[in-house]
Amino acid sequence: MSDDLFNKVYNPDVLSCLANLSNDEVFTSPDVVNQMLDMLPQELFENPDTTFLDPACKTGVFLREIAKRLLKGLENQIPDLQERVDHIFHKQLYGIAITELTSLLSRRGVYCSKYANGEFSITKFQNADGNIRFKRTHHTYVNGKCKYCNASEIVYDRGQDYETYAYEFIHGMNVEEVFKMKFDVIIGNPPYQLKVAKQKEQQNAVSIYDLFVEKALMLKPTYISMIIPSRWMTGGRVADSFRKMMLSQNSLKELHDFVDASDCFPGVEIKGGVCYFLWQNGYNSECNYYLHKNQNVYYSKRYLDDLNIGMVVRDNRSLSIIRKVLNASDFKSFKEIAGSQTPFGIVSSFDKYTERKTNENNLKIYGNKFVGYTSPKYVTKNFKLASQWKVLAPKAVGSGIIESDKINAFVPENPSICTQTYIIYGPFDSKEEADNACAYMKTRFFHFLLGQLKNTQQMAPELFKLVPMQDFNYSWDDEKLNKKYGFTSEEIDFINQSVWPNLED
Repeated sequence: MSDDLFNKVYNPDVLSCLANLSNDEVFTSPDVVNQMLDMLPQELFENPDTTFLDPACKTGVFLREIAKRLLKGLENQIPDLQERVDHIFHKQLYGIAITELTSLLSRRGVYCSKYANGEFSITKFQNADGNIRFKRTHHTYVNGKCKYCNASEIVYDRGQDYETYAYEFIHGMNVEEVFKMKFDVIIGNPPYQLKVAKQKEQQNAVSIYDLFVEKALMLKPTYISMIIPSRWMTGGRVADSFRKMMLSQNSLKELHDFVDASDCFPGVEIKGGVCYFLWQNGYNSECNYYLHKNQNVYYSKRYLDDLNIGMVVRDNRSLSIIRKVLNASDFKSFKEIAGSQTPFGIVSSFDKYTERKTNENNLKIYGNKFVGYTSPKYVTKNFKLASQWKVLAPKAVGSGIIESDKINAFVPENPSICTQTYIIYGPFDSKEEADNACAYMKTRFFHFLLGQLKNTQQMAPELFKLVPMQDFNYSWDDEKLNKKYGFTSEEIDFINQSVWPNLED
């Protein structure tokens, strides 16, 4: 094999142009893969014994780009090109494809043939798979949910003719037994989530990227590098235990966080952005953190949970502001008065209402694109709250981090209730207090602190952890709040630039 032929068949343009399968199974560009590989110690690519595993192969781009580095790094140790190729592909590179189709794509991208024992494969194996494995796996359902990934039996039990999306790596696979070795580096871009319900009113997806990370950690490699949604840092549909584990170990040596996922995956929208990281076994120190935002990169070296709040403040420029708020003598979190979803037990699709008040429908109700009247009999919880002063705000607000989207909070008529469309804040002792709280919720200060932890449309009490309560016997505006917390002119400018920067004062 000539070097010229090898360079031709490893042309990256095809994989750079591939569209994504879906927002949950995103193809990775060679540029991003190489940025991830740059985080690794480069001497790994000069060691003929280093082993690599991609547990979620889609195009084989990770293995292919690793192969290119190994081919160069091992040139002096194994001068013959074909011998070097055979050694690398047979003894150093391994993959687990996520579907049968991606197994063929991966082999084509790595071996230049969809069959590893085919005529045109650049290295010959005894079997068609080579070291890129695909085994059709099935979910193991217990009470309607897969015990490994929580996939819904209703959604995914569809017969033999359909893809199961039961990814082998996280469905009981004994990786070291299958491949007969321990891996030094586990790297890849795993699927992000699976559907668990069809109804819009129910949570319709569950995260699985965390399962890939946890399984990789169980294998105890020296390094792990993966691309996952950034929402793990502050919330999202991952278990709190996963976030706690990622933060408490201090084993993340480097982390690149993209607020806008399209900066990493052009044309792809992933609420809250994406990140890729380097985890190192035995590392226990500060993380080299790079925030990619608005075409700029902001670097800091810090412990990710440096505020000890169990979440990551993604923009280090916010830290001085947040510390002043948390250190205030009267700090108490606003989350204490942020209600849970479905406050009166009435879902968003509720239609048992009339436009005008009647003898039966005499309770005002605020719902999804309607304001009307309904019967008190439909209230299944928190009935006392109906006659108390409160603030209502939509449970879904804008995009991830709040910058241009305002919370449309308002004080409803009293008595009144609402559907699942809204979240209740309160209750308050008077209409004046409710009005003052509502005005507070519309300040830049409030939106700035909420935005530090908000990375999806959905609102939840935990997102208000950094937002302080105020004495709502008084009115509050940004000028009063800036003075109360002693913000510098630079800090005030940063808040104003972060929240509604084009708003005229």
